[in-house]
Amino acid sequence: MTTHRDIDVITESASPESVSTSVDYVYHYSEDGTIRRFAPHVPQSNPGHPASVWAIDAAHSPLYWFPRYCPRISVWARDDREQAKFTELFESEATRIVAAETDWMERVRDGKLYRYVFDASDFQPWQEADGQYITDQVAYPKRVDLLDDLLALHAAANVEVRFTPRLGALMDRILESGLPFSFVRIRDAKR
Repeated sequence: MTTHRDIDVITESASPESVSTSVDYVYHYSEDGTIRRFAPHVPQSNPGHPASVWAIDAAHSPLYWFPRYCPRISVWARDDREQAKFTELFESEATRIVAAETDWMERVRDGKLYRYVFDASDFQPWQEADGQYITDQVAYPKRVDLLDDLLALHAAANVEVRFTPRLGALMDRILESGLPFSFVRIRDAKR
């Protein structure tokens, strides 16, 4: 069960104003709450990459507050200049938008995730993506938290969630914006 303490911790760490350059913990999100060890593996989407375990920092975690196979996209602002552009282009006062396909709304609303918490000192930043960390060693979580209200997590972190029939037009706008972004499971998105 998600407690107010869980949401407060996530809100503090997910807000760009409170994120420091020092990362103490990194996270892995899963619908499976029974994982006790994470073994390095080669991802199907990047077969040339060495076997690794991936984790994400708190600032970039909202993109993973979705069911695993849900196609989703995100765009955000890192400073005042980017925030002005973000607000103008996306008509939002949030600092981050995440969007998913409308067909996934019920599964997101009813979904539960487990947040695996790792000591960040066991990982190194992955240079290919902001906020992602990797290790080539087996990783053991320090704890596992049940997150049972995914929309409340986004709301508490001041992240705007959008649902749209297709992601294409918003993806184009994000790419044209020049703002930082991330796309996940796009190969599974509607064409």
